[in-house]
Amino acid sequence: MILYYHPVSTASRPILHFCAEAGIDFEPIIVDLMTGEHFKQPYAAVNPNCMVPVIDDEGFVLTESSTILKYLADKFESPAYPRSLQTRARINELMDWFNSNLYREYGYHLIYPQLLPHHRRQPEVTNRATVEWGRVQSNILLQTLNDHYLGRGNTCLCGNSVTLADYFGAAILSLGEIIGIDFSGYPNIDRWLKVIKAMPSWIAINEAHDGFVASMKEKTFVTLEQPALTATV
Repeated sequence: MILYYHPVSTASRPILHFCAEAGIDFEPIIVDLMTGEHFKQPYAAVNPNCMVPVIDDEGFVLTESSTILKYLADKFESPAYPRSLQTRARINELMDWFNSNLYREYGYHLIYPQLLPHHRRQPEVTNRATVEWGRVQSNILLQTLNDHYLGRGNTCLCGNSVTLADYFGAAILSLGEIIGIDFSGYPNIDRWLKVIKAMPSWIAINEAHDGFVASMKEKTFVTLEQPALTATV
């Protein structure tokens, strides 16, 4: 099985993390996003969306991070994606929530327009408005994550065991570290992220990401307003 990815990619890191924890072997092919390799041949023929990650499982080519995680979990019968109908539905719900709600506001409205030139809106007043919209909406969504999804007394997103939702969601949340987002005002999120980051392969998988975070330390970004601290559940 071939995995096309980039080590800093928010969509690639959950798959790298899951494969490392599950002991899944693959042939790694890094697609250099920094030089625009994803827009060029031959990769553009592999994924016409020009995005990573992609897997090629003996000719079966699959895109989209969330879908790849589910495919691999099914193929290798991972306990991170239990076969119980309602448990699996809850995992799917959380993964969809991250993809359709939080990542849109947090990633594409708050973070990327400040970080990546090709995501900047024009004119600059529009970009500032986009970032401000993302900041406000991200605060609302993170409060929901803190109080509702992680405020049930559970260790992880869908109970007390790590599931695909945790792999997927933790990578998205950690993206905010690049612009200096501090989760201490969201005690349940902060607690949960520490659980996921304590997993054996987290540090190695996120080495490139952490290097990127370190390279941005001296830059100033619009970040989140810190909410009033609430009790950890």
